[in-house]
Amino acid sequence: MSSGKLKSIVKQFIGFVKKEFYHIFRDYRTLLILFGMPVAQLLIFGFALTNDIKNAPIAVLDHSKDEMTRQLTAKILSSGYFILVENLRSEADIEEAFRKGNIRQVLIFEQDFAAKIRRNGTASLQILADASDPNVARILTGYITGIVNNFQNEILKDTQLPVEIVPEVKMLYNAELKSVFQFVPGVITVLLLLISAMMTSISIAREKEMGTMEVLLVSPLKPVQIIIGKVLPYILLAFFIAMVILLLGHVVFGVPVRGSLVLLLLYTIIYIILALSLGIFVSTLVSSQQLAMLISVVALMLPTIMLSGFIFPIENMPWPLQWLSNIIPAKWFVIIIRGIMLKAVGVELLWRETLILFLMIAFFIGLSVKKFKIRLE
Repeated sequence: MSSGKLKSIVKQFIGFVKKEFYHIFRDYRTLLILFGMPVAQLLIFGFALTNDIKNAPIAVLDHSKDEMTRQLTAKILSSGYFILVENLRSEADIEEAFRKGNIRQVLIFEQDFAAKIRRNGTASLQILADASDPNVARILTGYITGIVNNFQNEILKDTQLPVEIVPEVKMLYNAELKSVFQFVPGVITVLLLLISAMMTSISIAREKEMGTMEVLLVSPLKPVQIIIGKVLPYILLAFFIAMVILLLGHVVFGVPVRGSLVLLLLYTIIYIILALSLGIFVSTLVSSQQLAMLISVVALMLPTIMLSGFIFPIENMPWPLQWLSNIIPAKWFVIIIRGIMLKAVGVELLWRETLILFLMIAFFIGLSVKKFKIRLE
């Protein structure tokens, strides 16, 4: 091969490579996938994947209200691991505080705490932990136990007297700390989103990709009828799978449903409808199955797993991710399903989450119908 011909081939190849670069940099969607996804995933995984827990909300019930209990409370709060949400007045307030889902633990100082330390050299501190998330309960209990031991050593150093503060730990809602109590509600949440949102968006995108959507749109069927017809099979399928998971979780793993089963199934249907409306909205934005699947995985699946509180505690994340978690539908359903299954809470304590789910449904359905009308025109 002559050198001139070789130079021509190399020049053509370089020109082809340049053309591909031009195509890539002209397409903002490709740039977003190439540069946006790695950066976003690194930040989310970097901040969310951690075993350290900070700013965990707790409540205190101080029967003694002496200087020593105030010092120990201040030491616990100054550690950076905890924030005080509420000072309880009696044991009757404890169950309500946990069922509201606002706290992770309650610290109970016994009556005459300091006096018993001075007189007997021992006093008890009861730690009640919400073990619906067993990993978090175990970690936070370890934090408090370590802080109490450190405080006890400081007292020994100052007084030279035998002192023992006995932490009495009690795990609520999951006494055996079974991790399956955490994962069964989370698996239901993720699978319902996978089946409902992803499969719906891909199904409608397939109709558009094959050219059959235009046939449907010019048929006597109205857009709302088309949407209902497309999503109804997925509603039934997703609901059936949710019941199968609940049954397996209860029979095989012993996961209880302490609240109303009817209420749980009703909320499951509401969440399925929300996931379907989200999938329909995604389908109005894309024209191919591949793009629908990409958006579903990147924009729906990963945030659901990382930012819903299913695996990683939200209060441990930086405030931008905590704010972002509020627009993740799965976050609110995780709170609902754990509350009903493990804490037997009712609608009166879930009204905020219920309202948010309905607002999200209205938002996504409204956008989807608007997009379909535009296509009809």
